[in-house]
Amino acid sequence: MSTHAKFRPSCKVWIESGGKPVLGRGGAAILEQIEKQQSIWKTAEKLGMSYRYVWNYLNEAKSLLGEPIVETHKGGKVGGGGARLNELGKYLLSEYNRISKDVETYVSDKKSAEVRVVKISARNHLKGKVSVVQKDGIMALVKIKVTEPTEITALISNESVNDLKIKVGDQVEAIVKATEVMIAK
Repeated sequence: MSTHAKFRPSCKVWIESGGKPVLGRGGAAILEQIEKQQSIWKTAEKLGMSYRYVWNYLNEAKSLLGEPIVETHKGGKVGGGGARLNELGKYLLSEYNRISKDVETYVSDKKSAEVRVVKISARNHLKGKVSVVQKDGIMALVKIKVTEPTEITALISNESVNDLKIKVGDQVEAIVKATEVMIAK
């Protein structure tokens, strides 16, 4: 096994409010179980946490956000109490899960790992297929048919076309920055 094969990129995701973490992996697990169990007590039991720990987490989140993320109702002789996520709690859990999935997909994608070595400030990436390559002197015109119903034209050097081995039919990304369009493959 090579030295590089021993390592795997990883990262942690959390949602902050006022610069303080509100929801991370543990909080997401609590919210998911509250949604499933409809009970703080059952959530704590299911996750192997104390009721007090879960209750304190929910109170801390309420304090940081300025509003609760869970609606509770007290029980009585007829039935026990209950809890469920309110709209804010559902939104936070949904956003956390979406972002976590996106980050995990990005971190585990071997193809994007190769691209990550190149640091660029451009943030607008449009994936598409090369439809035209026209070389003229030291410049080349490259047309990219993006997934959306549009086509982007980039004027890049022949050297870049050769280095990237761009040809009609290639899958590429158009990286848009201010007044120029760059191509990554």
